[in-house]
Amino acid sequence: MAGRLLKVTSVATAVVASSGFYLYNSKQLDPNDISLVRFGRAAATTAVISYDYMTSLKHVEYGSEEYWALKSQVHRRSAERLRNLCCANRGTFIKVGQHLGALDYLLPEEYTSTLKVLHSRAPQSSMEEIQQVIREELGKELSDLFISFDVKPQGAASLAQVHKAVLHDGRTVAVKVQHPKVQTQSSKDIVVMEVLLNMVHWLFPDFAFMWLVEEAKKNMPVELDFLNEGHNAEKVAVMLAHFPWLKVPKIHWDLSTRRILTMDFAEGGQVNDRDYMRRHSINVNEISQNLGKMYSEMIFVHGFVHCDPHPGNVLVRRCPNTKKTEIVLLDHGLYQILLPDFRLSYCRLWQSLIKGDLNGIERYSRRLGAGDLYPLFACVLTARSWTSVNAGIGNTPVTHSEDVEIRSNAALYLPQISDLLNRVPRQMLLLLKTNDLLRGIETTLQTRAASSSFINMSRCCTRALARHKRSKAQSRARRLQITMSESLTLWQISLYELFLWVKGSTLGGWVGSLLSCLHYTH
Repeated sequence: MAGRLLKVTSVATAVVASSGFYLYNSKQLDPNDISLVRFGRAAATTAVISYDYMTSLKHVEYGSEEYWALKSQVHRRSAERLRNLCCANRGTFIKVGQHLGALDYLLPEEYTSTLKVLHSRAPQSSMEEIQQVIREELGKELSDLFISFDVKPQGAASLAQVHKAVLHDGRTVAVKVQHPKVQTQSSKDIVVMEVLLNMVHWLFPDFAFMWLVEEAKKNMPVELDFLNEGHNAEKVAVMLAHFPWLKVPKIHWDLSTRRILTMDFAEGGQVNDRDYMRRHSINVNEISQNLGKMYSEMIFVHGFVHCDPHPGNVLVRRCPNTKKTEIVLLDHGLYQILLPDFRLSYCRLWQSLIKGDLNGIERYSRRLGAGDLYPLFACVLTARSWTSVNAGIGNTPVTHSEDVEIRSNAALYLPQISDLLNRVPRQMLLLLKTNDLLRGIETTLQTRAASSSFINMSRCCTRALARHKRSKAQSRARRLQITMSESLTLWQISLYELFLWVKGSTLGGWVGSLLSCLHYTH
């Protein structure tokens, strides 16, 4: 293995040297724009990380306390090197790093906590570059399009940045402008990642993260097409129009292209900003519950899922007119469309997980590709221990010790998790990322132990399965029977929800105290 690594290191050194020579003879170029420099930097980082893992743990007994402590240190060093690489190469590297940072319950904590900062480390394009992109795409100068255009962006992400502007008719808009070099660099960067991940897999056969490259190959071209993002925004706005508290900014198509997206400007605080919510008297439990309703509807009923709900893309606010709490959903570039068979199996799996139906958990986990790893799949999907899964996750609240246990197991079972992620359908990967992002928000809001999310899931699963059965029914009588059964189940869920509300209310406390007193007197 050392011989293999020596070859990789030699190649990386040669590439870096070649990059330096090329840069010396191309003094007008930004080194970050040169593919050879980007590849050399990535190859060198990969070689250093691989060497660290190979040598640091070589003389330590596997499974000992010293082994795990040392491995944690190697994880931390490697995560920092990976973060630095993403910041240096920018663009696609930051996007993939952000994806990894969101996988709280799938990757070691040292990686996720280190890579999370990439959401605030995205590069900014200069005002000259932004003006050039607008000129190329819209064919006009800024002054012809806007009365004012803020020089400082409202936010910068891996692929684009957003500026606040005012149109000539007085409307305030948000203008999302793609970084000028991302389009040309992304395909080359993905090839670099594929080559290096194959090298790492060659050195460490247990490391099988090719799913990451496959996802980047499929999703990056879609995310770089802002017209697609605009259509997604309009589709989800119509699809979830029955939620009056959900706001999706209106798209201005006359000022939008594949590289520019203009929409109504939306004020609000990030969904994980508890101080903002306290200052504006926003109920965190209401926000958490509505977020659960929204995503349950997307996943189980419609199979059209917004897959990037990190806090910067989900704003909360009080409507200035009605004073009611609202959620603003931003960044519609990445959606997952769930195939009907997959979505229905996923519905049935969650119903089994909530009830603790072990036969159902095994059956539908296998149907979704987990095979013999179905217990691990159930734990990964729910971020709960196997003990809680056995009891039914709807019946057992999350505890801090259980959460710590699950995060620790992510490092312990990394090879098995890697194997699992390569087995399951590609649709599942973005759902797992989405689940982890939503759990992160709930953890910050301290609402993760609430039962409302399971109630919303149960309602949506019931509706989705009933709709499917009705579409297959041959007679009106059968369709009526399915509808009545659906209504009864939804009524039972509402009754259970009412029971939980009474139990947690002041009235419930009084009734409990009264019953205790009566029991004591008898």
